[in-house]
Amino acid sequence: MDEAALRGWLAQAAGDDALRITALTRLSGGAIQQNWALDVEVAGTKRRWVLRTDAPAVLAVSHTRPQEFALLRAAREASVTVPQPLFLCEDLSVIGRPFFVMARVEGVAAPHRAVKDPTLGGGRQACVAALGRELARIHSIRPPRADLAFLGEPPPDAARAAIAGLRARLDAAGTPRPVLEWGLRALERKAPAPVPPVLCHNDFRTGNVMLDAQGVAAVLDWEFAGWGDPHADLGWFCAKCWRFGQVAQEAGGIGPREAFLAGYGQPVDAARLPWWELLATIRWAVIAADQAARHLSGQERSLELALTGHMVPELEWDVLAMAEAL
Repeated sequence: MDEAALRGWLAQAAGDDALRITALTRLSGGAIQQNWALDVEVAGTKRRWVLRTDAPAVLAVSHTRPQEFALLRAAREASVTVPQPLFLCEDLSVIGRPFFVMARVEGVAAPHRAVKDPTLGGGRQACVAALGRELARIHSIRPPRADLAFLGEPPPDAARAAIAGLRARLDAAGTPRPVLEWGLRALERKAPAPVPPVLCHNDFRTGNVMLDAQGVAAVLDWEFAGWGDPHADLGWFCAKCWRFGQVAQEAGGIGPREAFLAGYGQPVDAARLPWWELLATIRWAVIAADQAARHLSGQERSLELALTGHMVPELEWDVLAMAEAL
């Protein structure tokens, strides 16, 4: 990364020609996007920011950085706890890719820590209740929204649109996945009726939320957000595949489902949740297979991506059990 070019652009964006970068360090994680810890001195004050940009290989279903920046602004306006979006750069001459800068938030996002530390978020029940409230604020954003026009029109039937999207990705990958196809067929046969669309985060889970001792410090990673059925986010958060070994804690491996839904505080059709949890499991299996393919093809060599592919058989086993019980 050209630090001199970045400093010059930041100085102009922040309105301080004397701005100085004191540290720039790649943060861990981020299989789809890259995050850099960015420490600066601006107007005589030390600031701790995060620069977010694309990974070398991006997913077609992921939003661009300008779009994610717009989503962050919309979420903040809806009182969702997100990092403050500061600056957006679409000039490729600066670092070679679009990027945005946001305030850095302190806390714990690592899922293996979040599910094992009972003090995070003020305790397990309080934590998942707070997460439920955050999700309700996200779902308060409804179409139409001129600032989110890039999301397009909401699908007339979010459930069947999700099935079609996953089936298309399986077909495009070219690797036979009969268990996942069978799961999609089970979903197709019992698809729920459409409900009015809301903004879905579409990756609201343990690992994409920052927690501290008091509660939720930030909701992160908005690159998959779109219009859809609110039960999709509820099912994604509660799906077994996102409990990180703490299977008994049905709300993200952190706390009880009942406390999470109580915090959500909006009408929930409990009968729809098993359907969306099965779809979440299939969706994660498809994503995991795609990430492994990025490594195997040589497009982006990564041990993390390679190991992600090894999750697929366990997910397929879960699909078989969940589809049978649907």
